[in-house]
Formats: sequence, structure tokens, C-alpha cells
Amino acid sequence: MKGKKSSYYKLFIFIVFIVLSINILVGVILITVSSSVYKSTKLDELQSIGDLFINCMQDDYAETRDTRSAMTKNLHKKFSTKYHLMIYIYDENGNCVLSDADYNPDPKKVVKNSDRISAAEINSLNEKDYLGIETKSISANEPYMLYGTFFFLKGENDLIPTRMFAKIYGKSNSIDDFSIKIALFYTIFCIFSVTGQLLIIKRRLNKLSAYENEFRRISEMYAKRDFSEHIPTNVPYTTPEIADYVNAVAADVAKSEETSKTFIANVSHELRTPITTIGGFVDGILDGTIPKTRQNEYLVLVSKEIKRLRILISSMLNMSRFETGTLRPNFRDVNLTEIVIQTVLMFEKKIEDKNLEVEGLGSDRMSAEVDPDLIQQVVYNLVENAVKFINTGGTLSFRFERSINGICTIGIKNTGEGLKNDEISQVFDRFYKTDSSRGKDTTGLGLGLAISRKIVHLHHGHIVVKSVYGEYTEFLIQIPEKQPKKKG
Repeated sequence: MKGKKSSYYKLFIFIVFIVLSINILVGVILITVSSSVYKSTKLDELQSIGDLFINCMQDDYAETRDTRSAMTKNLHKKFSTKYHLMIYIYDENGNCVLSDADYNPDPKKVVKNSDRISAAEINSLNEKDYLGIETKSISANEPYMLYGTFFFLKGENDLIPTRMFAKIYGKSNSIDDFSIKIALFYTIFCIFSVTGQLLIIKRRLNKLSAYENEFRRISEMYAKRDFSEHIPTNVPYTTPEIADYVNAVAADVAKSEETSKTFIANVSHELRTPITTIGGFVDGILDGTIPKTRQNEYLVLVSKEIKRLRILISSMLNMSRFETGTLRPNFRDVNLTEIVIQTVLMFEKKIEDKNLEVEGLGSDRMSAEVDPDLIQQVVYNLVENAVKFINTGGTLSFRFERSINGICTIGIKNTGEGLKNDEISQVFDRFYKTDSSRGKDTTGLGLGLAISRKIVHLHHGHIVVKSVYGEYTEFLIQIPEKQPKKKG
């Protein structure tokens, strides 16, 4: 970790806690289960050896009818010595008839009160065998495994077998040793395993922490309006979509700021020019610089500049109304063909000055449910652009089509330079001007097409542009014949 300030520091501490907890829990379960299985195995082994000794004793008693025959004593000693056992055999009255006390002088290795067993023990062994760890008879500090059971001895001529009881003790220190060994082995394994796991996790979190610091640094740059760097998106173990989204937002803000700067510069220029002109003419009239005989001429120029200001301010106000959603179209059935013809007549002088050929205005009447003022503004903007950028002597074409699904299409096409592929995707953006239009359109703000698109969208329609660079540009207005009814 670079420092505790990283959000991944607490995550690393939490992971350490989880990893240790899981490994400790797994260790406890593993040691407990392993020790239990090993203990069960050793007890089963003790029971098998005890049953083997009892079988041998039964075979010898069948021949000798003596529980303390030389053969039985010899077997008793061998089993006790070889398997490190203490074997006690009792008669049906609970008296000890065979033990290792005869050849084992160490009193610490002799079971307390081993000379007989109680009636309670006899009853218990009559009901079921005992197989487990026993501490009472020898020492609590050195528990022994105990196998207790009853069996029958029968001589060759005996009619009734004799009930006998056996208590066989075996050392349990191997069980404890096994538990210690498995615990030690798991502890060593766990130390190396956990260390390796945490090193891998820490290395990955270090990379994430470095990425977080880089993310924070670049985000701070964005907050200071410095968009010179981008947040990296190729860092392993991260979600690149988040960085992509932030970069996209930053790019939009940067573009908006650049657009705003351009807009402010354009508006300043557009406002300064007519205001300067108006101010100069008015001052000239007031101070007598402009003679009275020419005052009307200059007042006409002042009126034109005021109209320019009105159009400029109206365009900006319309854009604001569109964005705030306060504009409500007044829909009614309108002759779209007539609106286009009336709008084209407004550009009659410019069309004549450029010697343009106009086609398609003789089409049949096509009507739709629209707001006539707003639609005329769209047509006006498109025709104005077409006349402004068409080549001298070119062709201005119109077409009117109605599809079977009730979509009315108005096409406005002009020959000329056309648009490049990268310009087509931006032509409807606010304040956008193509490189070529900057020289030809020095007074426009680049709001006309953006406003037109919003108006068409208010009519639940679409406006698209088609262009072949060096040949033509065509705008298509697609509006439903009937506006959808509002629900509720």
C-alpha cells in the first residue's frame, strides 16, 4: 500500500482478517477431523488386538479349562509386551483372574483397584462394550485407551459356558502426538500459504491503489478545467467502463467549454457589430454629422441591424426554451407544400443573384398535423443554409413524399461542395461550423440546425442529412402525419 489514505488499505486489512479467519477455521476443522479419525483407527486397532487375545484364550481354555494356564499367561505377556497393553481378565463375580501384575513390578503401570470390577461395571459391560479414552483408573495426566467387553469360556465337557469380562488398556500418547504433528504441519503450511496469498493480494492492491491515486490526480485536473490527460483504461483488475465514462464526461465538458468560448466570441462579435453600427449612425444623426437628407437612409440601416439583433436574441431564447422544455407546439393540420413555397419566396432575390435552378415545388399538396410557425422556422433554416452554400448556377431541389405508415418527408437538396464524413456527424451540434462554412458564413452562430433538430423532435419526427463531398447535400425532414395522442 502507498499509504493509509488509499481506500484499498482498509480492504487489505479486511482481507488479512478474512484469510486468517478462514485458515484458522479450516485448521481447527482439519486437526479435529484428522485427530478423530486417527483416534477411531487406534481404538479399532485396540479392539481387534483385544478380540484376538480373547479368541486365543478361549481356544486354550477349551483344552485346559484353566484361565491361568501357562499358555494363557505366555500369550498374555506377549500381547502386553508387543502391543504395550495392560490386559485384565475378570470372572463373572468381578474378581481378577489374569493381569500383568505378576511380571510388571512398576506400580505406576498397574491399574488402580484392578483386583476386581464393580457390579455397576459388570452391568454396563453386559449391556454393551466400552471403547474409548479412560482416565479414572490410571492417571488423568496420562489417559489410556480402554476396550471393555464380556465373553464366554467353555471347556470341552462344560454344559454351561462361563461368563468372563475383559478390560484392555492401551497408551493414547500416539493420538496426542499425531494431533501435535498435524497441528504443527498445518501451522507451517498455513504460514507459507497465507504469506504467499497476502503477498499476491498486496501486489494487486498496490496496483489498484496506484491506479486510484492516478484516477484522483487526473480527476483533480478535470475539476480545475485541465483536460490535457485521460484516465488510463488498460489497468488490470479494474473496470475500464468507469474510466471510459469519466473520460467521456471530461471530453464533453472540454468540448462544451471550447464551444462556449467560441459562442461567447461569436455572440460578442455579433452584438458588437450591430450595436457599434447603430450607435455610430444614431450619434451621427444627433450631432449632425449625417445630413437630414440622408437620415432616412441610415435609419433603414439601423432598422436592419436591430432585426439582426432580434433574430440573434430570439435564436438563443428558443434554444433555452427547448432545453428547459417550456416550448409547447400548437399542432393543427397544415399544408406543408405551401409552407415550403412561401419560405422559398423569401429568398427570391438571393436565388436570382446566384442564378439558381429550383426544382420540385410543383408537387401535389401534402398536409400534416404540425405547428406551422415552428415548421416554417425549420424550413427557413434549411433553405437559408442551402442558398448560402450552393454553388453559383447550381440546383436547389425539393421533394415531398408520404409513406404507407403515415410519415411525411420533406427533402431539401442543394448542389455544391457538400459535407465530409466527419462533418456529417457534427452538423446538428450547437455552435458547430464546418471548416469551409467559417469563411462563407461569417454572421451565423451555428444554432440554426441545432434548433431545427429540436423542433422536429418536438413533432415526434427525425431530421437526417445525406451528402456526397463535392457533389451535394440533402436534408430530410420526417414527421408523422398525425401526432400521437397524449395518454391520460
